[in-house]
Amino acid sequence: MPKVKVHRTSPSLDMTPMVDLAFLLVTFFMLTATPSQEEKLIVDTPSSISEIKLPEKDVITITIGSDNRVFYGVDGQPTRLSLLDKMGAKYNVSFSEEERRTFELTNSFGMPMAGLKSYLAMAPEQRKKITQPGIPFDSVKNELGDWVLQTRLTNPDVVVAIKGDQSTDVPTIQRIIEVLQEKKVNRFNLITDMEMKPSNYKPR
Repeated sequence: MPKVKVHRTSPSLDMTPMVDLAFLLVTFFMLTATPSQEEKLIVDTPSSISEIKLPEKDVITITIGSDNRVFYGVDGQPTRLSLLDKMGAKYNVSFSEEERRTFELTNSFGMPMAGLKSYLAMAPEQRKKITQPGIPFDSVKNELGDWVLQTRLTNPDVVVAIKGDQSTDVPTIQRIIEVLQEKKVNRFNLITDMEMKPSNYKPR
């Protein structure tokens, strides 16, 4: 009796749901991602083997360049707005809504209070071209200390991180630490680049 040959069909897979899922994921990441902003002051940080990581939010970043200019940045747009209003009241500087909006979107700056209003009023291309002189932090005009204090009053949960260039003068670093201690900040983080651990390294 002859065998009956069963007709076989090639299996097929409908990829339509996978394509829909891919587009959904791309859309999700586009809407939730935070765009990285251009660094206003480029620094070459020293390296270390520390594995301690900064929090993802509520961080004050004090950046010190190789030329000893100091820039200031803080996370959170609501915190920035409230901070600008407090510093404006302290230094008798009023800011327009457009200037407040610009500051709200600024992740770091190095302008003294006397020039901050005119800086925020500039067009974006002008702000990119200008060389910011840095925030004063000496004993006579310690605006950096005021920024730190007012930020901590605005958001008590902030932590302080110092991001210094490896060629920054030691007295400048010491002065920044003094400013923090004057404002009762005795714990802070130093931002470094990660380097490979020695093979015989043992954490304490």
